[in-house]
Amino acid sequence: MGTVTEEARLLVAVAYGEGSAKDVFEEMAAIASVMVRQAKARGYTLLQFLQSKEAQEFSFVLVDGNARFDRLMNATEEAIGKDSGMKTAVKAARHAIGGLTDYSNGAWFWDGADLKSNYARHQKVNRGIRFSSDNHNIYSVKEKSIPEVVKYWEVKDKNGVKRNASERGRYTCTYESTTALGGTVFWRYTREYLQATGGKEHR
Repeated sequence: MGTVTEEARLLVAVAYGEGSAKDVFEEMAAIASVMVRQAKARGYTLLQFLQSKEAQEFSFVLVDGNARFDRLMNATEEAIGKDSGMKTAVKAARHAIGGLTDYSNGAWFWDGADLKSNYARHQKVNRGIRFSSDNHNIYSVKEKSIPEVVKYWEVKDKNGVKRNASERGRYTCTYESTTALGGTVFWRYTREYLQATGGKEHR
């Protein structure tokens, strides 16, 4: 692995821990790219972000005792050099830090096998998901729409009370896929959701 900073090892461990046991380079590089992009969008250095509670909200391996994450964090550089999966994770993290090809296709989020195993209670599913390509539906789950949500611009009346004005937008789906690699589906917010809510792409 060579001399490595704390932030690089953390990113390698996230890519390895979040990635599937297939140890697919593009999958781990895509996960690492999302983390790098999230850090920049939130105004953090990569290390600050990886150590933040915000990062823990969508990369659970940082806090849930994930065996692959822990294995890499505790591995010596010699052990990493002898393990093909860990070496691939190192390559993937360096790829993302270097700003090379973004295999996630601009994603801000991802999901693994829990998309299927926890489908009924899955946070993204219950906010509406759609696949931009059938090839992204690697777990063969159903797309889900929610009852149409209509958002309005707000203005203050003469008494300073906020009132709805013209319509801002409407949506029936919050997330759309950008790609699927290995065992991971990558997501971004739908254009309709962002227009209606005025939300940030990374939040």
